[in-house]
Amino acid sequence: MDKPVRILVHGASGRMGQALLRLASGMKDVSVVAAVQRSVGQRVVDGTPHFAASELAGTPAFDVAVDFSLPEGFDAVRALCEARGAALVSGTTGLSDAQRAALDAAAGRIPVLWQANFSVGVAVLDELVERAATALPGWDCDIVESHHAHKRDAPSGTALALGASASRGGATPRYASLRAGDIVGEHLVQFATMGERIELVHRAGNRDIFAQGALQAAIRLVRRPPGRYGLRQLLFD
Repeated sequence: MDKPVRILVHGASGRMGQALLRLASGMKDVSVVAAVQRSVGQRVVDGTPHFAASELAGTPAFDVAVDFSLPEGFDAVRALCEARGAALVSGTTGLSDAQRAALDAAAGRIPVLWQANFSVGVAVLDELVERAATALPGWDCDIVESHHAHKRDAPSGTALALGASASRGGATPRYASLRAGDIVGEHLVQFATMGERIELVHRAGNRDIFAQGALQAAIRLVRRPPGRYGLRQLLFD
């Protein structure tokens, strides 16, 4: 039996970080060797060592970092993965152009996956949007996304990724964002023309679907050579 994949969770105190830690604890093929967050109170929680962000360089060896943090914390974990030759899975949104360029450069040395949304359903939606845009030249394309009131970036990273797929199919997407209550995530992609309309919708009921997708992606990514990967590629190829 293969050894469990050693995972560093970066952004462990956030909603996604907490979901990752909880789900990983019940999986036999992964082992969380470090949980990193902005500040630390208790050093070991449920057997997992916790580190402050300032202590990132002192974390134990790991095979892959799973990062759901903020743009200001992203550069440090990306640099650490490059220095150690470890894979990087990231769902941190709101990255700058310079950070995206650094991620592309890192893919020359390590396997990298950045994804706005780790839901398997959204991965399928992404493909359907590109197909629809290709089949419906000249139709209006609108993307409406809804999230909880505390989400900072708008449009969401998922909406922008869906828009990129629509653009590859020849559409010109427009965006609308709603921030309200505790909505986990809803994305509507609408194609419309005179007399008819098509709507493609994904609704997330809880964050576990994203955490599960990220963990499965991490397991698969460590087996790949350096390069830039997508969730569809890792899960379905």
